[in-house]
Amino acid sequence: MTIRREMLQAARRAQNLLSDSRDLVVAFIRRQLREDGGFKGRSDNSDLYYTVFGIESLLALGADLPVENIAEYLKNWGAGESLDLVHLACLIRCWADLSCTILATEVRDSILTRLGSYRSTDGGFASDIKSECGSAYACFMALGAYQDLGLKAPQPAGIIHSLKALRTDDGGYVNQRGKSAGSTPATAAAVIILKQMGEPVDKSMAQWLLRQQHPQGGFLAMAAAPTPDLLSTATALHALAALKTPLDNIRRPCLDFLDSLWSSQGGFCGHAFDDTIDCEYTFYGLLALGHLDSGK
Repeated sequence: MTIRREMLQAARRAQNLLSDSRDLVVAFIRRQLREDGGFKGRSDNSDLYYTVFGIESLLALGADLPVENIAEYLKNWGAGESLDLVHLACLIRCWADLSCTILATEVRDSILTRLGSYRSTDGGFASDIKSECGSAYACFMALGAYQDLGLKAPQPAGIIHSLKALRTDDGGYVNQRGKSAGSTPATAAAVIILKQMGEPVDKSMAQWLLRQQHPQGGFLAMAAAPTPDLLSTATALHALAALKTPLDNIRRPCLDFLDSLWSSQGGFCGHAFDDTIDCEYTFYGLLALGHLDSGK
């Protein structure tokens, strides 16, 4: 199963815990849809990055998608000639979410060429073209993009080589070489990449991730972070699930943490000091809830 499908499968289980609040979330996400077919980000304008999360939140909740309207928005981006790696991967993922086969062959070929240009010298992928070193996040996005195009990432050994250089002294992973303390999102990304590529994952990774949990619930982005956040929590839970780690001992505090970020408007914010709810964090809320559903 691809990265995209695994995340959607988990997020769909959030409906079991949302119960009657499911309709609130659907209504909130629909309010983020702009007239041009994109979903708004932190401003009132459509944003390609946030459009992924708007689409996938509706898919996870079994809500109807305005496919034709969204497709018109995506067409504006062509083959992603102006996009960095993250936004290019978002474009590819949006098309995959729509299950569309309307991309002309030449457009798809151009997208693939653009995607390949983000290969780093060390064999991984980076957010910038002609980078010497890859990052865990960029490798995660690139691998998912190739999967969404129905392809295997070329030269997989290069990705593994790049990841090895991102392992930190404390046993985690980072997105930039030379740091001694691991990052929760980067470590979670590395776990998923290795699992997807059929590579062995060090048994200590589950314990490393569990050590990042805050006593009051949620996961820290890194050990020195002042407060837990939703991105780190959702990605850590996703990676722990991939490692088949029992979540019974952390379920209740994590649910309490998610409840603290929930808004009656139907969405989630990113952390305790953030009072803005958006499509991105709402999807991560669904992903986290899905993994914390004890009835799965």
